[in-house]
Amino acid sequence: MLEVYETKGYARLGKLTTPHGTAMTPLFMNVGTQAAIKGGLSAEDLEEIGCQVELSNTYHLHVRPGDEVVKACGGLHKFMDWKRPILTDSGGFQVFSLASPKQINDDGVHFHSHVDGRKIFMRPEDSMRIQANLGSDIAMAFDECVGNPAPREYVIKSLKRTTDWLLRCKAEHERLMRDETAPNPGQMLFGIDQGGTYTDLRVEHMKRIAELDLPGYSVGGLAVGEPAEVMYEVLDALADVMPKDKPRYLMGVGTPTNIVNGVMRGIDMFDCVLPARNARHGHLYTSEGRINLKNKRFETDMNPIDPNCDCPTCRRFSRAYIRHLMKAGEVLALRLCVIHNLHFYNKMMVDIREAIQNDTLPQMLAKAELYEHHEV
Repeated sequence: MLEVYETKGYARLGKLTTPHGTAMTPLFMNVGTQAAIKGGLSAEDLEEIGCQVELSNTYHLHVRPGDEVVKACGGLHKFMDWKRPILTDSGGFQVFSLASPKQINDDGVHFHSHVDGRKIFMRPEDSMRIQANLGSDIAMAFDECVGNPAPREYVIKSLKRTTDWLLRCKAEHERLMRDETAPNPGQMLFGIDQGGTYTDLRVEHMKRIAELDLPGYSVGGLAVGEPAEVMYEVLDALADVMPKDKPRYLMGVGTPTNIVNGVMRGIDMFDCVLPARNARHGHLYTSEGRINLKNKRFETDMNPIDPNCDCPTCRRFSRAYIRHLMKAGEVLALRLCVIHNLHFYNKMMVDIREAIQNDTLPQMLAKAELYEHHEV
């Protein structure tokens, strides 16, 4: 559940309550796809850098090690020793982006595992069962994610399928939560708004799924090929029809400017692999702009990555040292860089929450554009 206690325009300050604690919104979820952040970060690291909610992936954990294994280990929280909230996405996006070949029908999706090629058939009920076994605090409905742009005729057909699947997800989730063997019987189900870049279809679909009175709602199928301005147009259209008393989650987004623009349009929750992925390639965010640590000019630079940052990496290590580790192929370089970028994002969300309180979101947007586009 979400308690909204302050608004400025469409931007909202709130407190999200889950079975594993509360989180302040707007928030950014750190993505641990396979119950781990790529780059060697532990649950203890996530706590230290201010992560409020960790996100893991249903598809990947079903394929390996298997959701039954995770359930036997007491659920994801015990499995990865993470005591704060966890969201699992339904696997729908990964099925449609990773699995090949695949065949979609109204009952579910036939596909081959990207790991070992074995045949898998996933229905909405299967996604709910897997997420129940994982024991996350928030489970996402199984939906069909279409790439942008997509023909309107296909999007209409896809929306009917996604809506039917949501009804099946809701029924199965309610049944599973009555099962005394579920690791987290307080798990919440979020619905997903789809509709491609067609704002009328988006609005119609959001109104339809809002009638189900689910604990939360997300906007899916954006940042998958369309320009940012088109994404903002969709969010503008949805701002007045998204349930006001429920958390709103923009899936798979993103960049600092995307996040601030989303907040200004009423979004509460975000996730993206971008900051960790960039970090593993030496592309780091700082308060003065972005840097590419592989550049030779940092070879003898004994400054921290960001002189204004108090993350564990910046408190102890220099640009020169981390650059050396990266050039030498040392795994420690990845760990130190990912720690910095995720800490930067988590601190940015603190700044965004303060900007809502102080009514300074336009200034925050200018800072986000600096972080993203200005190279130091």
